[in-house]
Amino acid sequence: MDYRLFRCVLLAGSFFAAACFPPLPCSAQEQQAAKPAVAKLDTKRGDEMLAEYFRLETERLQQACLNDVKTAADWKTREVELRRQLHEMLGLDPLPERTDLKPVITGKVEHEEFTVEKLHFQSRPGLYVTGNLYLPKTIDKPLPAVLYVCGHGQIKKDGIAYGSKSHYQHHGGWFARNGYVCLTIDTLQLGEIEGIHHGTHRYGMWWWLNRGYTPAGVEAWNCIRALDYLQSRKEVDGQKLGVTGRSGGGAYSWWISALDERIKCAVPTAGITDLQNYVVDGAVEGHCDCMFMVNTYQWDYPQVAAMVAPRALLIANTDRDRIFPLDGVYRTFQKVRPLYAQLGKENDVGLNITFGGHLDTQELQVHAFRWLNKQLKGTDDQVTKVTEKFFQPEQLKVFDKLPEDQINTTIHETFVPAAVIPEPLKTAAEWNTLRDDYLAFLRAKSFRAWPENSPPLDLKEISTVEHDGIRLTTSEFTSQEGIRLQLFTFRRADLKEPELQVLNVLDDQAWAEFQLLLRAGFAKEFELAPATAEESENWKSTAQMLKKFPWVMSYCAPRGVGPTAFDQSEKKQIQNRRRFYLLGQTLDGMQTLDIVAAMKACRTPETLSKAALWLQSQRKMGGNALYASIMEPGAKRIDLYDLPTTHRDGPIYLNVQRKLDMPQAVALAAEKTQVVIYQDVAGFEWPQQVASNLGWEKKQLQFRKPPTPAEDK
Repeated sequence: MDYRLFRCVLLAGSFFAAACFPPLPCSAQEQQAAKPAVAKLDTKRGDEMLAEYFRLETERLQQACLNDVKTAADWKTREVELRRQLHEMLGLDPLPERTDLKPVITGKVEHEEFTVEKLHFQSRPGLYVTGNLYLPKTIDKPLPAVLYVCGHGQIKKDGIAYGSKSHYQHHGGWFARNGYVCLTIDTLQLGEIEGIHHGTHRYGMWWWLNRGYTPAGVEAWNCIRALDYLQSRKEVDGQKLGVTGRSGGGAYSWWISALDERIKCAVPTAGITDLQNYVVDGAVEGHCDCMFMVNTYQWDYPQVAAMVAPRALLIANTDRDRIFPLDGVYRTFQKVRPLYAQLGKENDVGLNITFGGHLDTQELQVHAFRWLNKQLKGTDDQVTKVTEKFFQPEQLKVFDKLPEDQINTTIHETFVPAAVIPEPLKTAAEWNTLRDDYLAFLRAKSFRAWPENSPPLDLKEISTVEHDGIRLTTSEFTSQEGIRLQLFTFRRADLKEPELQVLNVLDDQAWAEFQLLLRAGFAKEFELAPATAEESENWKSTAQMLKKFPWVMSYCAPRGVGPTAFDQSEKKQIQNRRRFYLLGQTLDGMQTLDIVAAMKACRTPETLSKAALWLQSQRKMGGNALYASIMEPGAKRIDLYDLPTTHRDGPIYLNVQRKLDMPQAVALAAEKTQVVIYQDVAGFEWPQQVASNLGWEKKQLQFRKPPTPAEDK
């Protein structure tokens, strides 16, 4: 028998009982022999499809951005909820407790015109923020203050980090020489204590998305607490606070300005562009994760800009910045400008473009200083003093020894709390409440990007071939606008009314195994290399099984697998996955949608509409199949192999671990669909106990040891 085709032996009877088996692993010889078939796959189709899909999705979000805001009244109605959404997308809903900052001044540096205090505070217990506070020598009354948020300009010598504040010191010096208090703070990754900004694409921490975590949220929270600190200082007029920064600091300027209305004037510099630049034009590939929110509510970035209104905003950029291209910066300005006009503040939003690349130029700084003077001081004097660096990095260093209780390096583990999983429920009423809560959360927070109205499947037969009494039909269907997938169906040539259809959902490994099956049964028809003797024998037993029973075996590879595989280079795979989450999606989440569509495609032909439908899959793709059965009930049974016990190992869905984990998903599925998992129960005790407490039939949730091929023979 060919395990690659069936993965289960079905026993005939009044209905179906089964003992399912995983596929045989390909031998090295088989994998080598399969290369001619795999080599003929047209991955170009996948890349073109993906590019068009990203274009369509980006265009949809562009059109929706601020589209429902026509008047000032519209904005006032929407503003509170939008600000709450942004807090949530940064992992700040609810806001963390404002604990004691525990500020410490570790030293001072003197200049003839100003003093620099070297300080640190804790935005949360153990989450240290290092910074320099620039104070004019003469302070007769509380002064306006500027929070300067550093970009990625770390200085490091002999393995010792001096923080970005040393690199950007000239800004703090200028403000102090011109009558401001300026607090310059380090970033999470490029501070004296080095945390992580590059979780997804450098360290493979895709589970950040499951938790709704982004380092942008840490940066935003550090900025909020920095304002708390500034307002605690007697030298500061707490009603006159501004913010500026460039590159990463430009992005953080956006976050704090949008979230905290204590900011009266903002000059984010080279820190934002729109989704067209990020996703379609590829600017995402030049950025780390701190630049992006977890886009649950599918915002385009001009909506972040709108959150600053009606407070003073100057958008600053150079005209040749490759990671913040001019066209996207201009579109962002053009999108937010009408809102300021509606609010009667058309003179409080501006755009400043100067010559240059992604650089901290004097021209940009002069305009930023002039804008802050106008808004915080009410003056428009000429800027006469240029920015200069007066100190060596060692002079501005805060810590002699890094604190042992710091959590900066692990803050991604705790910043967004994981779900608190309840004890296995004991009553149907408790379960019903929890189940409905889980389902509502998944629809609203994890699969929100699924289209409200699915497009027509448009199922079309591409080809039908027959060999040895077995018919293979290849069809195409639409899963989502721009996504066309293939469905391969095997059946006895004269079978009129099948009783069972098994949909096998393929990941990359299973697709390679499926290619061996095609070669064994239909090498000539698909112009593939001849099968090995062993493969030919397997095909004979496969054909015999299909001839004996009234069953149909179908195979589908969701987007990114098999016929629609994307560029296989590691860099492109990573950056494409990042594009998905910028759009408020994940690749796994949209593959789950593909499985739902494939289930519908399986039931579309009239001859198959009455057949029982089973699902089979494995590994992380098995998790996607599991969720497909939850979100679109209809499968009578689902068989899963090597299923991850936690979402931390996949599949990746936005926010899912803020509410539940894989064991809870198994319980959700098992209530309506028979779930058979071929592995040890370890890690899945929770759904097993729920099933027992609620008196579900034993067949609803089963754990089986995968039989070996030798046992089957």
